[in-house]
Amino acid sequence: MQANYVQRLRLTFGKMGPARYIGHLDLARTLERAFNRAKIPIAYTQGFNRRPRMAFAAPLPLGFSSACELADIWLAEKMEPKTALEQMMQKMAPGIEINRIDDVLLSAPSLQAVTQAATYSVSLLDPVSIFDLQQRISRVMSAQDLLRQRKGGKNKGKEYDLRPLIVDLNISESADENDLILMKLLLMVGKTGRPDEVLAAMELDPNAARICRTKIILDQ
Repeated sequence: MQANYVQRLRLTFGKMGPARYIGHLDLARTLERAFNRAKIPIAYTQGFNRRPRMAFAAPLPLGFSSACELADIWLAEKMEPKTALEQMMQKMAPGIEINRIDDVLLSAPSLQAVTQAATYSVSLLDPVSIFDLQQRISRVMSAQDLLRQRKGGKNKGKEYDLRPLIVDLNISESADENDLILMKLLLMVGKTGRPDEVLAAMELDPNAARICRTKIILDQ
């Protein structure tokens, strides 16, 4: 069957403020509506249940904000990335800001296939001393394993080891002001570290924290 798309664009966008409470499926629908309003010629899958040709690097958990989400879209007609950016931002939902759009080869690997890791910044709502934070971080990083239970999805209730999923964990230089914790976690299919789980392993309440994904690292 002949492909019905001629171009692939990669969007880098932020999801801030109230938009952090938009779930992954609703985010896809929100973007689709914005593309249609902006007259972006997005291609659709063929068949009875047609869907826009769009793929994300990784879902963002509900309640997290992000400055670096990645999504690929396939177009039925070619557009200049700059023009596409201008048209999209005129119709985008509040809290979602597209920072850049790049042309990507149609033959390039999928985003999920090349996503390796992500960095996060965590601001604690309840004050914790720098000394206490450092002690908690040291315990986590020196642990041989950190056995946890998955709380949702297909692996709900399945035990896994969080420790090998933590690449780096430290305190920001600005932590005196807002208790900022910096994390670098694996973000691969079957090997995904969640910052809320890291906080729980540090014996901190994930519900008393603001978590922001700051960078998605690709293997390319």
